Amino acid sequence: MTVLAQKWRPKTFDQVVDQPHVVQALKNALKQNYLHHAYLFTGTRGIGKTTLARILAKALNCEKGITDQPCGECAACREIDAGHFIDLLEVDAASRTKVEDTRELLDNVQYAPVKGRFKVYIIDEVHMLSGHSFNALLKTLEEPPPHVKFLLATTDPQKLPATVLSRCLQFHLTLITAEQIAQHCEYILKAEKINYEPEALKLIANAAEGSMRDALSLLDQAIGYGDGKVILNDMKAMLGTIESDLIEQILQACKDQDANTLLMLAKTLNQQGANFVRALDELITLLHQIAVAQLTQTYANGKIENFSHLFSPEAIQLLYQIALMGKRDLPLAPSPQLGFEMTLLRLLAFEPEKEMVEKKVEPKINPIKNTETKNPIQKNSTAKNTTVKNSKSKDWAALLSALKLTGIAQTLAQHCELKSFENDCVYLELESRQEPLLQAHYIDRIKTALKEYYQRYIAVEISLASQTLNNTPHLQAQRLASERYQLAEKNLSQDFRLQTLAKNFDAQILKGTIEPCET
Repeated sequence: MTVLAQKWRPKTFDQVVDQPHVVQALKNALKQNYLHHAYLFTGTRGIGKTTLARILAKALNCEKGITDQPCGECAACREIDAGHFIDLLEVDAASRTKVEDTRELLDNVQYAPVKGRFKVYIIDEVHMLSGHSFNALLKTLEEPPPHVKFLLATTDPQKLPATVLSRCLQFHLTLITAEQIAQHCEYILKAEKINYEPEALKLIANAAEGSMRDALSLLDQAIGYGDGKVILNDMKAMLGTIESDLIEQILQACKDQDANTLLMLAKTLNQQGANFVRALDELITLLHQIAVAQLTQTYANGKIENFSHLFSPEAIQLLYQIALMGKRDLPLAPSPQLGFEMTLLRLLAFEPEKEMVEKKVEPKINPIKNTETKNPIQKNSTAKNTTVKNSKSKDWAALLSALKLTGIAQTLAQHCELKSFENDCVYLELESRQEPLLQAHYIDRIKTALKEYYQRYIAVEISLASQTLNNTPHLQAQRLASERYQLAEKNLSQDFRLQTLAKNFDAQILKGTIEPCET
């Protein structure tokens, strides 16, 4: 029985999957008889580099003439498909790296083809040739005979000398999308009359990582594993797929700071024979989806929305980085399970620096004062009727420094100016140009922070300002930074030692390099 990757290897340009930019360029060149002497196909494994080279060899030597639609029926086409066309020399450079091998190969370049129109050299993994081999090849590429075509393929074009690259037409083949792989697998299974489940094909497509050859190899394995059927549960067992629920439980345990649950989940994955690298991949993917959702406010499902509210953006970024580093370190651990468990424990051991500062430092603020009673509102105060004047906006900045706000919710609050605080409701005005920040989720986070600070529910109402605001916490911070910079610049200009250095060495202070010291 012929394996699927060989049986269903494309025989024409139209059968090539998901490489339209390369196929169209080659077909147009063949139609116009605008041919180059050397072509270089680059890209990762299993996406059609040597397949395209063989189809191009058929198109050049088809007995019906140079065409973008080789007939597949003439002697030349059949012999190229069978792999024994005398004027097609296919070489694996990985096994023939020596200069002697290359010279032996090129000795016959000067002779005309025996049966075909062109003598075609297909050199796979050409980057594996030695430096001397490249020099020998370069001489032929510089002045090739008109009857010779070189078709080179490589997964690593960076290793090719620039002199070789400059003499080739280069075509980069892209990764094939999971959707295209799944559709092609479905087409093959229907033609082979094999029963399948569409969800199983999606797993194969994702596991192939853009390589059609890998996908067809997995499909062969799945057919054997499933006794002639491709079933979802069989595919999960064969690939060691991680259930999404387990990854979500890991993230929930991180939020709950529950180390016991994390270790139990790691043990469960080990008992299921799961691939821990794949488990970290699933966790990293979930964290990426949450980070995107927090930024765009678009949620793929309810679970993503829930997690985006449970974690701050800074926390998600930190968890993502820890998981990524854990994946890198996993091969160094004594065992995969131990390395995975250690990564999970790291998720609990660290938290964003910004949040740690807010937890450990109790800021000193000027309390917002009641303009009628002149009594300050203290934390846990029971006052119900509180108002402030616009001149007291500095108290809003002080209050913000005490609230546990981070990310976009903090940015929203910093661009607001406090108008009043009465009947347990904070009335704010937002700069009109910051309207995109005005979203319900971020307002809810401000309410939550106020509730935690005052130990009672505080309503928040934010309206767009009809005129330019001049006293928001954001603007206050900018003005303070500007004043500190000007003071630092003035002090430096009056420093006797610096002035002496500048005078003796004809030097000057670069203003952009001045950094005021924290006071």
